[in-house]
Amino acid sequence: MTTTSLEPAATARLRSFVAEVRGAVDRGLPPEPTARLVAACLAPHLGAPDLLTGAQCEGDPEHYRQHVLHADPDGSFSVVALVWLPGQATPVHDHVSWCVTGVHRGEEHERRYRLVPDGITARLVATEEVVNAEGTVAALAPPGDIHLVRNAGSDLAVSLHVYGADVTRLGTSVRRVYRLPADG
Repeated sequence: MTTTSLEPAATARLRSFVAEVRGAVDRGLPPEPTARLVAACLAPHLGAPDLLTGAQCEGDPEHYRQHVLHADPDGSFSVVALVWLPGQATPVHDHVSWCVTGVHRGEEHERRYRLVPDGITARLVATEEVVNAEGTVAALAPPGDIHLVRNAGSDLAVSLHVYGADVTRLGTSVRRVYRLPADG
């Protein structure tokens, strides 16, 4: 995965969305309801042609690409555009905080997992296969946010992710990459 730093050219729509997220985060609710509120803020903006600049929709032939669009000065949230060329995927992972994802363009395939203790170790059990089309929004909160995301299509996919943490300070939104046996 490659990362670009904060984009200097934020569109008016993106600035408006960031203000909406700030309002949701400032309510001070626990992670799950905060993620649901942020998901409701994100949904109306997905697919809008004036949400992202052309540069913010550019991919990388080696890995999915992360464009950090906003990191709130108080560290409470970040907004990131992920650009996926066909065949690109994440490893199986979970997150450091609540997370909201929305498909802006194309579609993403997601496999969700449950961690199951197995004696002195553990294994992953696939619980759901989801095809997230343009406009689809998902709200995740740990624990129980283990998944793998991939672009299984033949076209570019772009998604927006809002994390309840400053990914520029942390360097990532991933808490853990899972290298356990997986069923399904």
